[in-house]
Amino acid sequence: MVKGLIHSVESMGLVDGPGIRTVFFLQGCALRCRYCHNPDTWEPDSPKAAWYTPEEVLHRLERFRPYYGSTGGATFSGGEPLLQPDFLAETLELCQQAGIHTCLDTAGVGLGHYEAILAHTDLVLLDVKHYTPTGYRQVTGRSMEAFDRFLTAAQAMGKPLWIRHVAVPGLTDGEAHLAGLEGYLNTLRHVKRVELLPYHTLGVHKYAALGIPYPLEGVAPLEAKTLEDWNQRLNQTCCDKE
Repeated sequence: MVKGLIHSVESMGLVDGPGIRTVFFLQGCALRCRYCHNPDTWEPDSPKAAWYTPEEVLHRLERFRPYYGSTGGATFSGGEPLLQPDFLAETLELCQQAGIHTCLDTAGVGLGHYEAILAHTDLVLLDVKHYTPTGYRQVTGRSMEAFDRFLTAAQAMGKPLWIRHVAVPGLTDGEAHLAGLEGYLNTLRHVKRVELLPYHTLGVHKYAALGIPYPLEGVAPLEAKTLEDWNQRLNQTCCDKE
């Protein structure tokens, strides 16, 4: 019997896809993003995480179905959900069979089997860490090749994308960087929305609790209003490329 290790569940989330959603945060992530606010999800196992079968996930979703309306549903996030491909694919299939909208919130770095996963995914929230190989490695500590493999699969299958990009002062912000991001996003198809997310420090306390040095110590949070013009511009110029 296939099972998945889930770090935590948010019963009625409002920011991880359209409408009201139940969000499952899967345990494990191969990236080490410098601004990550969930370092407690990195390791592939954790005594605080819980094992679920796909049927148990569906049962929990059914409890909240009355709140979803016509736009809500289930979102699978992390950590990185693509690191548990068999569990993810089976769970997504059960959700769709039950008529529950499925959303995958991912950085695109997993263990393959992407066609089976995407076949039952209605929407992909794709976290674009950076748009150049050098910048991507600087942010995540990894090569961009794995991300590109997932993106290629999603593009080939025509999956609608909501793009997310965290703007970090001195790392992934500024006019030149965001103009470069705009150029990159204009090479993609099926982009329905772009979300520039301001860097914050809400997860810094977790590093101290885990005894891990925080990579961006001293970097101040970014105010959301500084990104308003670029958010509007990117949504006007980069979306609905079929």
